[in-house]
Amino acid sequence: MKLALALFALTISARAQSAPPKMAIVGLLHSHVWSQLSQIAKRPIQLVGVAEPNKDLVAEAQKAGIADSLIFDDYVAMLDKTKPDFIWAFVENDRHLEIVKACASRHIHVIFEKPLAATYKDAVAIRDISKKSNIFVMTNYQMAWWPAQYAAREAVDRGDVGKVYRIRGVVGHGGPGSDGVRNKIFFDWLTDPVKNGGGALMDFGCYNALWSLWYLGKPETVYAVTQHLQPERFPKVEDNATLILHYKDAEAILEGSWDLPRSFQDLEVFGRKGVVTMVNGKAELRKGRDTTALTLPTLAPENGDPVSYMANVVLTKKAPAGLVAVDINVGVVEIIEAAKESIKTGKPVHLK
Repeated sequence: MKLALALFALTISARAQSAPPKMAIVGLLHSHVWSQLSQIAKRPIQLVGVAEPNKDLVAEAQKAGIADSLIFDDYVAMLDKTKPDFIWAFVENDRHLEIVKACASRHIHVIFEKPLAATYKDAVAIRDISKKSNIFVMTNYQMAWWPAQYAAREAVDRGDVGKVYRIRGVVGHGGPGSDGVRNKIFFDWLTDPVKNGGGALMDFGCYNALWSLWYLGKPETVYAVTQHLQPERFPKVEDNATLILHYKDAEAILEGSWDLPRSFQDLEVFGRKGVVTMVNGKAELRKGRDTTALTLPTLAPENGDPVSYMANVVLTKKAPAGLVAVDINVGVVEIIEAAKESIKTGKPVHLK
């Protein structure tokens, strides 16, 4: 009898370990959600709910194949009924703290689309709540899943360029669209200085700040300027921003814009021996007139996309690391907030 009970317990335990983590989506306000919905079925999770009160966005989700049984108009009710292991929030940036509070009390892990928060104060609060309640909070960036990102970093870590003393990042495109239900709702809050936390400075400056922190660490000062090149289109927020981050022996020149003629997510990492560039999913090492294409690594399945990564985090109980970790993303928002202060005063802002 004891042997039978032991075998039964082992069977139940094995089933529990093999069951995919349960995931829910909170909000459909961020345009990135639409490209993810089509991929969810391919990921090692069970989608248990999608919460969104806006009927127009719900209709769009239904068109995208989300079953009526999965749709809730109240995310708190969804959390209590479905009890997900983690959620992915596609809401306004200034609501991230609210979402973390709701999830922390229910011990539910969280993915946010970048940035971590609309303000540095909220970012610090999110970090502190996550650590106190022992939940994981991850900030998703598209570039975190690019093999070229890691080929470039590996080349720098090998010393191929020498000591890094300069970074130049250019991120942006021609600006967010406002046509159609999905785009209009996204545009309305993305161009709101409170809900988004800024305009192009926040939208694309966070990518650049993340690169700078990843390669050089925390800067000593942040200096920033912005332009309002399309006030008729973006009346409330800036559409072009340039940041200069100063380090003891290095600098980062970072450009984020909604005014570019095409899409950019380009990075250059300079040393005295050479420069590593990352453009259009490719990475190259340049020394003098010689250019060498870097071999792109094959990422493990659990490192290939945000959902698979967070599912593995839940199963292994190992906190998100690298570009998506909570601490580095608090630093990102700190840099953006310092940039806002610099824009107001016209002076560099010293970080503590």
